[in-house]
This record gives sequence, C-alpha cells and structure tokens, in this order.
Amino acid sequence: MMLFGVLGALVALVWIYMGPIFVLQLALVVITAYFVSGGRLRWFYIAARTAPRDLKALTRFIRLMWSMRCYERKNQSVADVFKQHVNKHPNKVCFIYEDQEWTFQQVEDFSNKIANVFKNHGFRKGDAIAILIENRPEYIAIWLGLSKLGVKSALINTNLKKNSLLHSINISRSQALIFSGELEEAVKGIASSLDAKLALYKYDTSPGATSAGLKEKDLAALVADASPTLSTLQEKGNYGDELMYIYTSGTTGLPKAAVITNYKFMFIANGIYYLAPFRTSDRFYTPLPLYHTAGGVMSAGQVLLHGVTCVIRKKFSASAYFDDCRKYNCTVAQYIGEMCRYILAVPPKPNDKQHNIRVIFGNGLRPQIWREFVDRFKISQVAEFYGATEGNANIVNVDNTVGAIGFVSRIIPAVYPISIIKVDADGEPIRNEKGLCQACKPDEPGVFIGKIIPNNPARAFLGYVDEKASEKKIVRNVFKLGDSAFHSGDIVVADEFGYLYFKDRTGDTFRWKGENVSTSEVEAIVSNLINYRDCIVYGVEVHGAEGRAGMAAIYDENGTLDINELGKNIKENVPTYARPLFIRILSKIDLTGTFKLKKKDLQEEGYNPKRIRDKLYYLDSKSGYQLLTPEIYDQIEQGKLRF
Repeated sequence: MMLFGVLGALVALVWIYMGPIFVLQLALVVITAYFVSGGRLRWFYIAARTAPRDLKALTRFIRLMWSMRCYERKNQSVADVFKQHVNKHPNKVCFIYEDQEWTFQQVEDFSNKIANVFKNHGFRKGDAIAILIENRPEYIAIWLGLSKLGVKSALINTNLKKNSLLHSINISRSQALIFSGELEEAVKGIASSLDAKLALYKYDTSPGATSAGLKEKDLAALVADASPTLSTLQEKGNYGDELMYIYTSGTTGLPKAAVITNYKFMFIANGIYYLAPFRTSDRFYTPLPLYHTAGGVMSAGQVLLHGVTCVIRKKFSASAYFDDCRKYNCTVAQYIGEMCRYILAVPPKPNDKQHNIRVIFGNGLRPQIWREFVDRFKISQVAEFYGATEGNANIVNVDNTVGAIGFVSRIIPAVYPISIIKVDADGEPIRNEKGLCQACKPDEPGVFIGKIIPNNPARAFLGYVDEKASEKKIVRNVFKLGDSAFHSGDIVVADEFGYLYFKDRTGDTFRWKGENVSTSEVEAIVSNLINYRDCIVYGVEVHGAEGRAGMAAIYDENGTLDINELGKNIKENVPTYARPLFIRILSKIDLTGTFKLKKKDLQEEGYNPKRIRDKLYYLDSKSGYQLLTPEIYDQIEQGKLRF
C-alpha cells in the first residue's frame, strides 16, 4: 500500500507541474519498464524500496527545472540574478576572505567598475579575456563584471607554467590577460611567446606593488578610478551566451577549455542547490580553486544565484578545515578528490564534532573511508555528486547512501536520460549485431553516458572550444540510429536498486591474470593500510606477460614506511590478481589543482631502476616485497623471473 500511496503522490505532483500529457507518457514508461523486467515480482519489491527516494529526487528536480524555465523566460544572465540579491540585501555579507568581509553591494560595485574599465578599453560582447588570479573575492567580481559586457572569461589554472600556461591562453583565443602580482613570474616566463596583440592587465593591491615590466596596465588603479555605476550597454550578456571557459584538470595531456554558458552555470549551481538541498540561510565554506567548476561554480554559484554567504580560503589546509568552519559558523562545507582522506589523516582533536556543518558536498569521498569520516566528524548528510565540467550528465546522492554518487530510477529510468553502456578495455562501446550500444545490467560495470537531446539546453553537450576534442566525447547510434550521447570516460556500476558507484576511469582499469583491476579500488585499500598516505596505482607492461601488472607509487617523504608490514597487509586485504607487483617509493608527489593524483608520467616510467632514482620493490611470491635491483630487472626483461 505504501508503494501505491507514494506513486499516487508522485503522479499528482508531476500532473501539477508538468501536465497530463507528460503523466500519460510517464505511465507508459513505467508499464514498459515493468514488462521489460520480465514482469517479475522482484520489480515490485525494488519499486517499493526506491519509490520514496525517487519521489524526493523528482520533487527537487522539478523545482530545479522550474527555476531554469523562469531564467529562460526572463532571458536572465548570472549577473542579472545576482543584481536581484543585491537589491534585496545590499549590506548582507557576500564573501569572507582572510577575515575581510565583502557585502553584496561591494561585489556589485566592483564588478560594475570592471565592466566600465573594459568597455572603455574597447572590449565588447563575444571577446574573451583570460584570468590568472589566486582565490579571492575580486576573482569572481572580475569575471562577473566582464560578463555584463558579454565578454567571456577563460579561468586559467594558477598552477600552470610555461607550455601549459601558454597553451591555455592561446586555446581560449583571448584578447587580454588579467594576472595578479603573485603570479607575475609565471607570466614573465611566457612573455616572449605571447601574441603581441594580447593586452596585459596586472591586478595587485599589495603595499609597494610595482610594475612587472611587461608594459601591462595597472588594473587596481583603473578600478579605483572607475565609476561603480554601470554605464549604458549596447549589448549585455544574456541567458544563452557563453559565460566562461573552465579547463579540465590535466591529469593527462594539455588542459582543454570546456564551454560554460550562463544557462549551464545556473543549471550546475542550481542542480546541487535543489537536490542536496541547501538553504538561503546557509553559510558555505570552500577551500577549492575558483578556476574550477567545484569552487567557482558550485559554491560561488550559491552566492550569485541564491544570495548565501561564502567563506573563501586561499588554499586548502587539512588541519585548518574544521577550525575554519567553526570560526566562521559555516553550515555547508565542500570537498573534492582526496581532501577527505587528508583531513582524516590529521590527528583526532577533542573538538572534532564541535561545529555547525549540516551538509558536506563534493565528489571523490571514497567508500572505504566514508563511514569513518562521517562518524569522526559527526556529519549528518553527505551530498556526493557526479558530473564532468564539459558533460551534460550530473547526478547527486540525495539520501545519504554510503558510497553512492547518485542513482538511476528503476521505476521511471527514462525521466533523467542517463545510462551505463558496455565497453571494451579501451573504453570503446561494445555494439550488438545492429551496431547499437548495449546497456549494462545491475552490478555490471560500464561507461556512464548522458543522452544528448537537440533543442534542450539541459541535455546539450557544449563540449570544448576545440571542436575536434569535443567530437571525441560523443557516442553516436547509441540505442537507436541517429541518436547520440556524451561519453564520460568513467566506469561506474549500478546495483539492483539503481544506486551508482564510481569504479574507475577508462584507461586506468587494467587486466591481469584474466581479471579486470580497478586502480581506484586498490588505491583506496592500500591508502588505508598506510595511514592515508598518497598512493597511485596503475598498470605496467611486463615482458612476456599478457595484460598489465599492478604497480603502486607511494608517497613516503620521511622514509617511515615499513615495506614488510605493508606486504603482509596487502596479502590479507587485496585479491591475488590485484596486488601491486611493483612498488615505487616517492619523495615528492604532484597533484592537480583539484587534488587529483597524476599517474601518466609514472606509468610511462614503469619500474626500470636504471632510469628511476626512487626506491623500487617487486613482489616475490615467497618472501614478499624485495628491493628491485638492475640485476633483478634484467632477469624480468629476459623472462628468467616470471610472475
């Protein structure tokens, strides 16, 4: 009876918001899903278990789509929506940064000054300007001001130097570069290679700031002299305009610039707001870089679109994370990648549970430490989400299910058009006799895809500035001839209730001894065994052997790792086929700006002690991990030592 009551409420809600035609279509989908399942009674049990979750998500999703429809009808840009909050509460605290408070009116005034400066300098709608500035409130105010002119901002990763930095500026086709005093050395390093027509603007408010000697304009002085009242605009940014370029993290290859329109910015920020859900009274904490989607859209977007207050930290600190949340009375905190593991590695404190955090949200909280993290810090809700900056498929864990990145409804799977398809070892779709893709069954790993629907901005794939790179992310003839979908490159698995769990990236999973090995799963296990140290697992080729053998690179700066104890623990906790056959001890480690571990270079270097200065070990079946010497390496290469 409970199932029918929930379904009745669901139908009534959809009828009110979406209309009777949609309800009839929905009913047809449900009936079809039942018969496709074979008409099994098990379907009713699964439906009963998941109906409350689906209803909760659907009501929130309808609110999200209603908000997007309102923006579209009014042709509003992000700047237009922010202006409404400025008018509503001009003196409310907007951003807090290093104990300095910026009100909504101050951010609005600064952004207007930026718009006036660049308008007077001849920039107009459709132009692009690259921004290379560290985390601070002015960062958001600068791109917000540029957007009022319809000028696109290319948000450059502040860790980039030399070729990567030059590439990121060039690929955005920017007419100007705004950089901060702290990053002027990086700009000087590529100055001779920059286009002579590229205008340079330095923003530096530090005492005694001097010229970088690059014939750059002093943006701080220009802003100080500009009017805080926005001058009349011939063309301004609107709902469908390109707002910014956000770059991929660059774990492999050079960064690619993903296109973010006003609509997409609002869809991403509103998506997490309504599905988590958040409140306008929340106070957010983000130590994440503002040049990336997580910090710069998902957190900053709550300020611009919903009028909340956000605490910005210049750089992430594991030891200061909850101290900051306590200090600034934050109610929502953000994480990404390996941050939770770093925070958990900090020695316990008596006040670990003394804070006002109601929700933490982000992606990358590994299932292996999920319960330990929420128990230690008394976190009542984790809103783990999944999404790619360039993609069209985003999902959220709405009911605190441990380890899940979201779900696909088993009752009405077609409501949100995402799927998991079968792929080969290279991540290419496995097609049937008709040349179409095949959907994965429950508990069968596959690639996550988002269906591309023409004329639907929520399901559009905007891709990258580089059209060739965009085309590589599209799968065509998916479930019928002529359709297409965004290929995420991520291996996920859904259980019978529709909960989705991240497994690995395509290309990271490797095959050894006839078994598929997920690098992320092995990394999580080994990291727990070594007190949350950084651990990178990848597959390497071994002479004369099929597939790839597992190798782990472990960060051990102080040389305190007990390799013998580690060998015993791995033997007890990791299946035989998944055990790293080689271990490399790292004295330093490289992370992306979003705390992702880089593995491409390590994988290419392999395990050759003649080229690698780090300590290397190999797994002896009888005596555990032993030092890998040049002589042992030669035996492996000659096939005298086999695994």
